Amino acid sequence: MTDGSNIFAELNERSREVFRRVVEGYLETGDPVGSRTLTRQMSEKLSAATVRNVMQDLEYLGLLDSPHISAGRVPTQRGLRMFVDGLMEISQLTPDDREKIDATMGGNDPDVGSLLDRVGSALSGITQGASLVLTPKHEAPIRHIEFVSLGHDRALVVLVFADGQVENRVFVPPPGQTPSSMREAANFLNAIAEGRTLSDLRRQIGTEIAARRQELDSLARDLVESGMAQWENEGEHTERLIVRGRANLIGGEEDLDRIRSLFNDLERKRDIASFLQLAEDGEGVRIFIGSENKLFSLSGSSLVVSPYMNSDRKIIGAVGVIGPTRLNYGRIVPIVDYTAQLVGRMLSGRGKG
Repeated sequence: MTDGSNIFAELNERSREVFRRVVEGYLETGDPVGSRTLTRQMSEKLSAATVRNVMQDLEYLGLLDSPHISAGRVPTQRGLRMFVDGLMEISQLTPDDREKIDATMGGNDPDVGSLLDRVGSALSGITQGASLVLTPKHEAPIRHIEFVSLGHDRALVVLVFADGQVENRVFVPPPGQTPSSMREAANFLNAIAEGRTLSDLRRQIGTEIAARRQELDSLARDLVESGMAQWENEGEHTERLIVRGRANLIGGEEDLDRIRSLFNDLERKRDIASFLQLAEDGEGVRIFIGSENKLFSLSGSSLVVSPYMNSDRKIIGAVGVIGPTRLNYGRIVPIVDYTAQLVGRMLSGRGKG
């Protein structure tokens, strides 16, 4: 099927207007929008039959759906995505909404948790949705780490810190990883985690990778120089040492077993380094609609989320709103964006993160 951006380019002005009015009507009322309603709203005079034909074409393209026979149309998840990406008009933050968000930042309470609790309550009240507040990432020593697969393209890292705090972070695992390989990575990290932060662990793994690489190069140098072997994709994840004439090598089997062992160890540590990097990284401003959001796909909800940053422009947390897929995206996006910027400035001013 054609992707959303290509479909958008293929629609004529009439189809775009019908589609936009169906989505806006649905987001406002939650009800299917019928052809008779649209004939009263369209900028050009059209019959109900003409509008129905356009709606049928949009349904064929996968942008609209008819939940009941002759009861109008609603946007599909795909249609909502196209609307958000290409047609949505972002409204200005109202003075009333701005005032309510600003009020959460008042006072001299030194507790960051209290500040973020107030932010969460304000977001829920203003948007009538559930708020999501991810606190600044912890840099305390780690007591325990665990990776949990949520599907082929989502995983969760559970971090238990020495001070008793627990954090859950969602990330996209490297291709080809399995629940078993994630358990092995966690077991390895837990064996060396005591007293170390995530950053410390990454540096430690980096040092071990460099050491294994040096040992591997040293062992393979004679083979390469004698023409018995050559590197393919040297230094990359897919690197191989191609060996020729193995039977002529004195002690060749022993050397090759050692090289094979070093390769396996190097590959495993590179995977672990990838896991640690992904666990630390944050995502940009995102809108997740329905099943695009793996954590909330079963409830048919949407998530509008924005990161907040410290004075070094490093992402340290995020705020967001969770609600039904018919969220008023145009209003909520600026609210979430403004709140995230305000929290970032406030925490930077306090020297947190």
